[in-house]
Amino acid sequence: MPLVLESSCMTTPLQPTARTSLRRSKERAATDRQELYDVLLDGMFCHLGVVVDSDPLVLPTAYGVDLDLGPDGTLYLHGSVAARSVVAAPRQTICVTVTHTDGLVLARSAFHHSVNYRSAVIFGVPRLVTDPDEKLHGLNRIVDHLVPGRSNAVRPPDRKELAKTSVLALSLTEASVKTRSGPANDEEQDLNLPYWTGVIPLHVIAGEPENNPDCDLLVPAHVRTRANLLGAPS
Repeated sequence: MPLVLESSCMTTPLQPTARTSLRRSKERAATDRQELYDVLLDGMFCHLGVVVDSDPLVLPTAYGVDLDLGPDGTLYLHGSVAARSVVAAPRQTICVTVTHTDGLVLARSAFHHSVNYRSAVIFGVPRLVTDPDEKLHGLNRIVDHLVPGRSNAVRPPDRKELAKTSVLALSLTEASVKTRSGPANDEEQDLNLPYWTGVIPLHVIAGEPENNPDCDLLVPAHVRTRANLLGAPS
């Protein structure tokens, strides 16, 4: 279930660029920017693609979103100040992807097996956040993206921790969304073949929150709410 994030921004259509225009299966492209926001808000981590020392590097990482910052919203990333990917990113165009696997699509032929998915791809040159207030804001967005309200229920980062952490801000202006849903697409001549065809739906389901061994506190409401939204038993 997607997160609910308050925003006053007016969504604009996704404008295809040379990098975001789909070459294949163009009918799967989304044009409504709200679909981009839905994919991002429903995700938990992204993959950051960056070139480091002439080599491509793709890393899974947490992220946060502020839909009210910039004309089309902003995505926040973070990492160690010494991380090569974080050091290299502000000097180049990076690519960030968020993907949801919604189902395994089994056709009558091996060729037509597929996956139901929702995928967002974002391009841009990220901005290294240097303003202390925005840096803390970006880190709070990342924490609250995982569990809304969490940043107000923990110790905030101190000066040493902030000094060890870099925050990147990436505009959501240049982005694309591609989705697939529904059953398998079999060839007409295969429809009478005696093979099972259909979809195995996939979902992220949370379990009951588990206390750390050194924590005897009751599970707080914001944690319980997040777990329940992800299907944990009430």
